[in-house]
Amino acid sequence: QVHLVESGGGSVQAGGSLRLSCVVSGSMYSIHDMGWYRQAPGSQRELVALISNSRGTKYDGSVEGRFTASRDTAKKTVDLQMNDLKSEDTAVYYCYMGGRKYIYSTVDDYWGQGTQVTVSS
Repeated sequence: QVHLVESGGGSVQAGGSLRLSCVVSGSMYSIHDMGWYRQAPGSQRELVALISNSRGTKYDGSVEGRFTASRDTAKKTVDLQMNDLKSEDTAVYYCYMGGRKYIYSTVDDYWGQGTQVTVSS
């Protein structure tokens, strides 16, 4: 079984910082992408930051310059440093991984359980 375990969510005032962490438990043949998505109430899940083996790091325009994603391939972790938080960053944040469980597997999507980030103005 593969699980993505997130930590680091919480409540903060606008302008503050939080750091999210995610670790993959269980073995994978290969990991292609790791990153973070978020979903605000009444909205669809959206990309925040994605670190891809082939395409580098991509950020949503609303967080560029404020958020920094980092990945440790050997440790199977991905972090999200969030600075200058705004009320519109309030959402449930989900860790994401795209990879192959076995050499013969397709590339599948794996998700964490989500962690709440609340920014008060």
